[in-house]
Amino acid sequence: MFSYLSLKSGTDIRGVASEGGGAPVNLTDEVIERITDGFLVWMERHTGQAARGLTVAVGHDSRISADRISAAVCRTLVSRGVTVHDTGLSSTPSMFMATLELPVDASIQITASHHPFFRNGLKFFTPAGGLDAPDITEILESAQEGAAPAPAEGGNIRKTDFMRRYAADLREIIKAGVSAQDRDLPLLGFHILVDAGNGAGGFYASEVLAPLGADVAGSQFLDPDGRFPNHIPNPENEEAMASISGAVRKNGAELGVIFDTDVDRAGCVDSTGREINRNRLVAMAAAVALEDAPGGTIVTDSITSDGLKTYIEETLGGKHHRFKRGYKNVINEAIRLNEAGVDCPLAIETSGHAALRENHFLDDGAYLVTKLIIKMARQKKEGKTLDSLIASLKEPAEEKELRFSILCEDFRPAGEAVIAALEQYSREYGWKIAPDNREGLHVSFPQGDGDGWFLLRLSVHDPILPLNMESNAAGGVRVIAQKLLTFFEAERFPDIDTSPLESFLRT
Repeated sequence: MFSYLSLKSGTDIRGVASEGGGAPVNLTDEVIERITDGFLVWMERHTGQAARGLTVAVGHDSRISADRISAAVCRTLVSRGVTVHDTGLSSTPSMFMATLELPVDASIQITASHHPFFRNGLKFFTPAGGLDAPDITEILESAQEGAAPAPAEGGNIRKTDFMRRYAADLREIIKAGVSAQDRDLPLLGFHILVDAGNGAGGFYASEVLAPLGADVAGSQFLDPDGRFPNHIPNPENEEAMASISGAVRKNGAELGVIFDTDVDRAGCVDSTGREINRNRLVAMAAAVALEDAPGGTIVTDSITSDGLKTYIEETLGGKHHRFKRGYKNVINEAIRLNEAGVDCPLAIETSGHAALRENHFLDDGAYLVTKLIIKMARQKKEGKTLDSLIASLKEPAEEKELRFSILCEDFRPAGEAVIAALEQYSREYGWKIAPDNREGLHVSFPQGDGDGWFLLRLSVHDPILPLNMESNAAGGVRVIAQKLLTFFEAERFPDIDTSPLESFLRT
C-alpha cells in the first residue's frame, strides 16, 4: 500500500512527478487530488470554515509537471466549492504574499525548489505563514484515509496575474529605500545581472530592475524551462555560481544575482565575480538588518563560521544565535525569540534562505536581494562598494563538507548513536564542545591542533550524517579529519559509510 507520509519532506510535500529520472512517478493525479482534499480537511479543522466558499491561490514554478499538477489541484478545489485564483508561474514567496494582498484564505505553491526536473511538490500557506511539519503530517494522514469535504457547487477558477503586483511592490520598496533624485529611475547607471536558472525568477530582471533604470544586459537563463538545461538553479551549486560569476566579469556588471527555482533563496556575486553566498551572504544580510535593530540577535543555522560570529558580535555589535539546520527551524526560532522579548530582526540559513522580521519572517530571495540593492545604491552615494560592508569578515583558510550515508532502514537511532558516542569520545579526549550546541555535535580545536572545528549532525530529512569541518590554518581540516577517522576506527559503526572521510584523507 502506498504511504502518503513517504512524500513528507520537512514542511513540504515532495515526490516524483515526471518520467525520466529513473524512479516511478508517485505524484499521480489521484495522489495530488487526495492531498488537495487533505489540505481542505486541514483548513476546515483549523479555521472553522467550510471548504465551500473558501478562496485559494494556486501557483507553480517552471517544472515540466507543473501544468498537470496545477490542473489536478484546481479541479479538486473547484469540486469542493472553492474559488481558485490561478496565478500561473509564480515565486513561492509571492504565494504567501497573495494570502495578504489578494487576499485569499490560503495558497498552494507547486514546487520542489532546486530538486531535479522530474521531481515536484506542494507547499501551503495561510495568512499566518507557511504550514509546519505537523500540519504536513496531518494533511498526508487525511490523504491516506481518503478524507475529503463534501462535493459542492459554486467553485470557479479566476486567472490572476499576482506576480505583476508582487513585482510592483518590490519596485516601490527600492524607490523608497534609495530615495534617488529621480524617484522613478533609482537604479539608473547601475548594471545588475540576473541568473534565474530557467526557474521562476526571470521577472526580477524584466519587471523589477529594468523598469527602475538598471542595465540588465548579460542577464541569463531568464526564460522558464522546467528541464533546467543550463545549470541547476541553486545558489549553493558550484557550477551555477561559476556561471553567474563568469557572466558578471564578462559584462562588467556591478552585481550579479542568482535565484533558486522558486525564488525563496538567492545568492550574489560582486563586481569581481567573487561569490556572496553562505557566510558572506549571512554577514551582508546581518549588516543590513542590524542597521535598524542595533544590538539585535541574528539567528543562523548550525554550520556558520567562527569568523561570522566574530563579525556579527564584534564588528556589527549584534548577537549571534546559532541554531539547527533547516530554514523553518531557523525562522521558528527567530519568531520564538521575538515573542520572548529578544530583538531579532533576521533568520538566515547558509543555503540562502533569509527571512526578515520586517517582511513577515518570509524566506524570500527577491526581497533579500532588493534590500541588498538598496544598500548598494546607498553605499555608492558614499563612494563605497557593497562588498566593503563585509571587508572585515574573517574567512576560514579551509572548509569541507562530507556526507556519511546511514545504511540501515531505521536510520535516525543509528545516527543519534554515532553522535552520542562521539560526544563521549570528545569528553574523554578533552575536545572542546561548543556551549551553544543546539544540533548534533560541534567541537573546536586550538591553534596548532587543527585550529578549527567540526560539526557532525543528522540530516533533517535523509539517512545521512553531514560532517562540516573548518580551519583557520592550511592543512587544518586534514588534522581534524584524521582525529575523526581515529574515532570511527576505534568505535566501529557497521551501518555508517565513512568511506568519504577515508577518501578525503587519501587525496
